[in-house]
Amino acid sequence: MMINNIDVYLREKGVKPSYQRKRIFEYMMNNHTHPSVNDIYEALIGEIPTLSKATVYNTMNLFLEHQLIEVLPIDTNEVRFDIYNPKEHGHFKCDVCGEIFDVNIKINVEDLSDDLLGFQVDAEIYNFRGTCRLCREKAKEAELLSTSNAV
Repeated sequence: MMINNIDVYLREKGVKPSYQRKRIFEYMMNNHTHPSVNDIYEALIGEIPTLSKATVYNTMNLFLEHQLIEVLPIDTNEVRFDIYNPKEHGHFKCDVCGEIFDVNIKINVEDLSDDLLGFQVDAEIYNFRGTCRLCREKAKEAELLSTSNAV
């Protein structure tokens, strides 16, 4: 998503663009890390000393209300957010490093199951969990090292 003027974009979406709201939205646009409220707060507190976690919570709720962001139902420990993206995609959470990755998805709902016949699907949410490529590679390297040291 490319937005040239955050101030104008927020106004068009019905959000009064305070400095803190603009910086939080800009952070979401530029950091596709699926942050929690705490992540956003920690990233911006050095730049905005008056920022509070309550302000971040309230801003995220406002952004949710205006469909600028969405909640990721992938992490049971804390709420994570993603910039709203109508493009079909899912998320993969690595159980080792905790990172969340966007995953492009192309699935025809009608092909999934006869269980959905007669239903109207308004949203599709795809979440995957496991071990990411980097963590798997690190585990393989560690295994190779321990095997070679044992010989």
